[in-house]
Amino acid sequence: MARLSKARLSHLVAASGLVLLSGGFGSAVAVAEQPFTPKHEAGRCAIRGHCGSKSFFGSQLPCVDNGLAEEPDDKLRKQLTDLCGPKWNSGPVCCLPEQLDTLKDSLSTANQIISSCPACKDNFYNMFCTFTCSPDQSLFINVTKTLVKNGKTLVTELDQLISKEYGTGFYDSCKDVKFGPTNSRAMDLIGGGAKNYTQMLKFLGQERFGGSPFQINFPTEYSEPDMEARPMKPKKCNDEDPNFRCACVDCPAVCPELPAVEKAGSCYVGSLPCLSFASIFTYSILLLSFIVAVAAHFAWKRHTQRRSERLQLLTDAAPSDDEDEGYLTQNGAMFDRPQKTYIINTWCDAAFSRLGYVAARFPAITIITSVIAVAILSAGWFRFEIEQDPARLWVSPTSAAAEEKAFFDSNFGPFYRAEKIFLVNDTNAEGPGPVLSYDNLIWWMGVEKQVRNLKGKSWGTTLDDVCFKPTGDACVVQSVAAYFQDDPSMVNPKDWKTQLRKCADSPVECRPAYGQPLEPNMILGGYPESGDPADATAFTVTWVVNNFPEGSPELSRAMDFEEALKGLLLQVQNETTHRGLRLSFSTEISLEQELNKSTNTDAKIIVISYIIMFLYASLALGSTTLSVKDFFRNPAISLVESKFTLGVVGIVIVLMSITASLGLFSWAGLKATLIIVDVIPFIVLAVGVDNIFLIVHEFERVNISFPDEVVEVRISKALGRMGPSILFSAITETISFALGAFVGMPAVRNFAIYAAGAVFINAILQVTMFISVLTLNQIRVEDARADCFPCIRIKSARVHLDANNGSQGARFYEAPEESLLQQFIRKTYAPKLLGKKVKAGVIIVFLGIFAAGVALIPEVKLGLDQRVAIPDDSYLIPYFNDLYDYFDAGPPVYFVTRGFNATERKHQQQVCSRYTTCQQMSLTNVLEQERKRPDVSYISSPTASWIDDFFQWLNPDNEKCCVENRKACFAKRDPSWNITLSGMPEGDEFVHYLNKFLSSPTDEDCPLGGQATYGTAVVVDSEKTTIPASHFRTAHSPLRSQEDFIEAYASARRIAKEVSANTGLEVFPYSVFYVFFDQYATIVSLTGALLGSAVGIIFVVSSILLGSLLTAAVVTLTVVMAIVDIIGAMAVMGVSLNAVSLVNLIICVGIAVEFCAHIARAFMFPSRTFLERAKNRFRGKDARAWTALANVGGSVFSGITVTKLLGVTVLAFTRSKIFEIYYFRVWLALVIFAATHALIFLPVALSLLGGDGYMDPEAEGGLEEDLAARRYRALVPDDSDSDDEE
Repeated sequence: MARLSKARLSHLVAASGLVLLSGGFGSAVAVAEQPFTPKHEAGRCAIRGHCGSKSFFGSQLPCVDNGLAEEPDDKLRKQLTDLCGPKWNSGPVCCLPEQLDTLKDSLSTANQIISSCPACKDNFYNMFCTFTCSPDQSLFINVTKTLVKNGKTLVTELDQLISKEYGTGFYDSCKDVKFGPTNSRAMDLIGGGAKNYTQMLKFLGQERFGGSPFQINFPTEYSEPDMEARPMKPKKCNDEDPNFRCACVDCPAVCPELPAVEKAGSCYVGSLPCLSFASIFTYSILLLSFIVAVAAHFAWKRHTQRRSERLQLLTDAAPSDDEDEGYLTQNGAMFDRPQKTYIINTWCDAAFSRLGYVAARFPAITIITSVIAVAILSAGWFRFEIEQDPARLWVSPTSAAAEEKAFFDSNFGPFYRAEKIFLVNDTNAEGPGPVLSYDNLIWWMGVEKQVRNLKGKSWGTTLDDVCFKPTGDACVVQSVAAYFQDDPSMVNPKDWKTQLRKCADSPVECRPAYGQPLEPNMILGGYPESGDPADATAFTVTWVVNNFPEGSPELSRAMDFEEALKGLLLQVQNETTHRGLRLSFSTEISLEQELNKSTNTDAKIIVISYIIMFLYASLALGSTTLSVKDFFRNPAISLVESKFTLGVVGIVIVLMSITASLGLFSWAGLKATLIIVDVIPFIVLAVGVDNIFLIVHEFERVNISFPDEVVEVRISKALGRMGPSILFSAITETISFALGAFVGMPAVRNFAIYAAGAVFINAILQVTMFISVLTLNQIRVEDARADCFPCIRIKSARVHLDANNGSQGARFYEAPEESLLQQFIRKTYAPKLLGKKVKAGVIIVFLGIFAAGVALIPEVKLGLDQRVAIPDDSYLIPYFNDLYDYFDAGPPVYFVTRGFNATERKHQQQVCSRYTTCQQMSLTNVLEQERKRPDVSYISSPTASWIDDFFQWLNPDNEKCCVENRKACFAKRDPSWNITLSGMPEGDEFVHYLNKFLSSPTDEDCPLGGQATYGTAVVVDSEKTTIPASHFRTAHSPLRSQEDFIEAYASARRIAKEVSANTGLEVFPYSVFYVFFDQYATIVSLTGALLGSAVGIIFVVSSILLGSLLTAAVVTLTVVMAIVDIIGAMAVMGVSLNAVSLVNLIICVGIAVEFCAHIARAFMFPSRTFLERAKNRFRGKDARAWTALANVGGSVFSGITVTKLLGVTVLAFTRSKIFEIYYFRVWLALVIFAATHALIFLPVALSLLGGDGYMDPEAEGGLEEDLAARRYRALVPDDSDSDDEE
């Protein structure tokens, strides 16, 4: 919807009818029995003087007069030359003084509309001056119908001949002229929106109220032999004579050519983006090189094998005793096990061992201290606030768009509030049909009457109290009802369609009460541009309400009315259904209300997702020491071995970390968002459950290896081994999330800070409070007490006392059976994965997926469709669909000047366009040129230029505009007013006249008056004699997608930047939607910077904690590949890049590290007990990769992958599009790609490129650790037969 200040014209120009001469234009069509113009010869008239009017209020009609032309007296001659030009200095004429008076009055209004283009003005004046006063009237005018009244013969209809050359030239010179105050084409006003010269002449000659008082016909062919069109030569808008040449804004032929615009991302190779082509080409080359290398390898191998066979014929192939002995004594992977230690790992191991011992030794103190600390942090909940304002959520307060919006609002006032409906006829099975009918029009006028009478519940606010009134008395309501003067009695059941078509063809004839002509594309939709408006399948109505500063009582009143309007329209929706129609609507308060409602739409789904993750974690934790066989052998054992309580505590710790983080940052005044409430529990739960699995699994292994140690020591050893791994993942995740704190968008920044805090606090609680609870749980198990009810002892449970038979000595922990998953990984999966052929296949496949991900990156779209962000059942969904389908007008855009010193000529020339000395690349000239390439600029409307209209207002020809001392301001100025700007006001004089212009009423006497049109568009500082702020208004072309909105914003930014560079002015664009789309100007680079920084930090932290640059590089590469694949999946799954998906990508980095960290650390610090079980064929890095998979692969799969997969899968049943698209799809891709890269690609990459490992600190200590390892191998079946298979 165009900025409605353009509606501020007060009853503009009585259509163009005021342009027409009430003393020289014709009437209704009829054929006379006797010729009224019998003689057609040079020097003879056809009409002359005034003979009266048809009615008391009618305009004067000319007299029939076929007499000879006469020489005028000196007074009439001067009057004629002043009005029509020096070519009338001599010769007889066919007009009288009263005709010239009427002609002057009529042309004065036309002059204000077209005077900016001298050629158009000259052609216009020439045609009507010739029509009125030419001495040869009878040669081109023929009176065809008259009226006798009071003894006088009045002309009521005539024919006038205009040559095609002149008619075409006249039209061409005027068709592109703009009328600034209404931001529209002058042809809409003087020609009724004509598309060619015949339509223009028809409009000018049509008899109507406020227009021509009689009918003038312009036949293209005529049977009268003595008549022909006058051989007049029209002026061209780019005329050779500079005195008639028009400005660029009114004449495209004189405009400079703007440089071509190269769109971002326009690099293509054929139909492929350059990045996609490079990715595919590079991978193809690598794949081909690999195939060639493999083929060459096999050829060489076959060659060497044949040569070896020939040599064996000459030698004894039997192995020697020494060789045989060496084969028997070979110790496999243990020959290559790491022998050195890594000091940082040793420190970490010792620190976590000590921490674990303390937490296990003093469980009550640890738990109480943790609870107190969390309670203190959670006290910040008293200052907890949720930010719901979309502008404050997604727009950085320091961003250019936010600052510009604040500047615009403070200087020009907040943008208007729009209440809009669409009424559509598309509910019939046979397809859409016309929405307009006599009954529907009458019914809808009744609805509009209800709206006018509507009162708000709280303040009793009515539409009249808050609506925008540009003329001071009439509300701006853009409705088809305005074509019928908002009066049901004006809707004729028989010919209402004729009236509709007439108004659609010439909106200026059917202006609503507020004076602004309504173009049909503003109120009708669903029919072709050249089609019948009566066939429109939809119409739209817009009520425009004033906006006010936030928190003001005026705003409360406006919202009070909007709430009442929403309630009424919801009732009207039911009425439309009974009529076979469909109504959609939106009020200014609707979007924010529906966005906030959407967060609660799927609360049940989210809670179910968390519960399933919790239940799985509890059951899976219990399975670490309880097999199905044991359960059926002794069901009572499940009561003891169950870890349901442990799982509950794990979930409680997650909740404690979330509440502590929310409380901590609420103390700091950081507002939460609804995304935080929905998403952070999922992240912390996912990460927290992973670490719980790792700790519990490792503790069970320690129980097997060191059954004679007290619980505190076993806990210490387990945490000593897993603590550094938890530290690794916690640091990388915390820092990855914390990077988002550097983003300007509050939604992203606040989420990142809260998430980083929650993850960090969760990690601390896990290595302290959870360890204490794990200690108490182990004491309960060894005491054969029931889970959840520790006071009850289960004597039949499978936990045996030692030989002391009930003494308080150490317990013997019976080893559980190895789980099927662990057996599968150790015996089948890991050996197969690390085979040479499989490795090659893994590298090829994963590099191929990576190449595909890179190739798909350019296909990721930008934006967040409002229809996705609101609930599926929201009443706004049909509204947005209709807005895109049926509304054919774009939003307004303002190019705002800041600190513009318009009092100096050189600065005036930097922004003006209608004068010969204006800069070719001035602001308004550039905007006009951009308007002519809307596919690039997204600008489609002429620019409303206050400075051009201000200077036109000063034109003394417009006698009723600028008046001082009862005279035109510049009537006797030296130099006189001219189109070169010479003599135009500057300095204090400029400010003086500008203030008069801005307070001058916009009415029929002076449509150029600036009060209604520019009263709020210019801020004048009279003391400093400058213009602190002003704007130049235009409009975007219709924007029907997120891509259109983003491109329109980018284009406006480009235009403003180029204008600023060319002129030196500070110019910025503003439209009401820009503040929400500003993020997309930088989101691609911001995403790259955040993800790149996160990857860099992962590499640094990995290098420090793992002690190997090579291994750190492999981990980093794996994370990068997973993230790239997720981005590629976003393109395939239709997930666009925006602030929400950026948050998710940050999450993906942190979670991807979680998948990889534990395997990488198990590779660098291999467990001796697992390394000794490696197959004989595994040596070096292969053996350590096998060890890493056998050691923690099961935990990564069951504790990380399955947990997240279950939680994510539940989200598939959501009814919220935003959750389904931006959470379910992205998180599903995360689980799939992160898990496959961690469990498939990473072990293979480590076995090929990983760094040298280090000795596991837990393996140091000599005999005790060796015996523990032997005990573990003895208790856990090895299946050596199968292990030795190749």
